[in-house]
Amino acid sequence: MSGRFVRLAAASRPAITLLVDGAPVQGLAGDTVLTALRVAGLCVRESEFGDGARVGFCLMGVCQDCVLHVAGMGRVRACQVLAEEGMEVTTRG
Repeated sequence: MSGRFVRLAAASRPAITLLVDGAPVQGLAGDTVLTALRVAGLCVRESEFGDGARVGFCLMGVCQDCVLHVAGMGRVRACQVLAEEGMEVTTRG
């Protein structure tokens, strides 16, 4: 999936690494999980209804489009949770 998110500002924040489906993904301190995934060119999850990749819709916590699983937190909206160093994210299942 090609990334459409481009970091325009605050690029000097410290780098962090989270694990997404077991693979390391780079983000910056202060990124939401959704921002870290989208800047890396990743989708949030595959639709359970078979209509393709989901990448977030409202970006403000109103819809269910970016729901995924974070270890220790359960199901969360990726646009509402700050990414943390070592965070384990599951986008499948």
